[in-house]
Amino acid sequence: MPSSAVLTFTEPDAYYAAIRTAEVKGVVTARGDYRAELTRIELHRLWMQRGVEDLPRVMNVRRRDPRVAVFFMTEQEQSPLQVRGMVLGRGEIAVLGSGSADHHLSSASCRWGAMSLTPEDLAAAGQAILGRELTAPSSLTYRLRPPPAILLQLLNLHEAAGHLANTAPDILEKDEVARAIEQGLMHAMVTCMSEGEAVALRAVDRNHAAIMRRLEETLHANSDRTLYLAELCAAAGVSGRTLLACCHEHLGMGPIRYLWLRRMHLARRALRMADAAATTVTEIATDYGFWELGRFSVAYRSLFGEAPSASLRRPPEDDPRAWAGSPWKFAETA
Repeated sequence: MPSSAVLTFTEPDAYYAAIRTAEVKGVVTARGDYRAELTRIELHRLWMQRGVEDLPRVMNVRRRDPRVAVFFMTEQEQSPLQVRGMVLGRGEIAVLGSGSADHHLSSASCRWGAMSLTPEDLAAAGQAILGRELTAPSSLTYRLRPPPAILLQLLNLHEAAGHLANTAPDILEKDEVARAIEQGLMHAMVTCMSEGEAVALRAVDRNHAAIMRRLEETLHANSDRTLYLAELCAAAGVSGRTLLACCHEHLGMGPIRYLWLRRMHLARRALRMADAAATTVTEIATDYGFWELGRFSVAYRSLFGEAPSASLRRPPEDDPRAWAGSPWKFAETA
């Protein structure tokens, strides 16, 4: 049965945990009050999502099921997004391969959309619409420039479905309405994938993506201790200059800054989830490699707008059950 949900968040971890078909971890890269909204719609075969985020961020998105997904900006006039180090320009979509692990970067507030089909449903839709099966892409993410009219149709239908989920979810759950929207979206998705002009992927892009994946695996394995540039270079198997270039390309910042932000967000999450009567700011700060407590407190207040002690005393505003698992731990592929 078709279903939908519109979820609002003031905690990044809760938002990341709610995104379907992927394991998402990330850091917000600017100070401010965090607000995000996620619209999730499941039709008979097609799943779709729409995200709205008020602050810039960098996310590592690892696909955890075999569904074939397309990703795009829902507001074409917004600041471009980056996926896997590649600028997702206006009029382009990204096809996300199963098992891919890519960085998604925004430099400002952003609005994005995605939808997915199983490989079997994609093949059947291709046969029905094109007279031939469409095969699921490899694990590599790539960009396409669809015909403008088809992309506009996709964006309009996606927006209409999101509007119904927000204003009249009971209508969206009606079988005939859901089928009509699903058929239109499937047709647009298949046509975009079959007629879209592929943006050339350079060998250096593949190499840099592999380097960044090794970096993320190293950071995940050492989330509770400070790492230094030489260790990161050794783990990624590259020179400091190459690692710096890759990080600026994929993350919009150098590796040390990214690691520091990552540990700050881990510390904040631990403070928000901890029992204030059973733990202290000092214990949590040192757990994540912050030994100069005065400097930590000043940097924490500058980044999050409150003192660490205030975070420790304040209960989570979002349901902690939605984000009780570690946001840095990859799930097994479904």
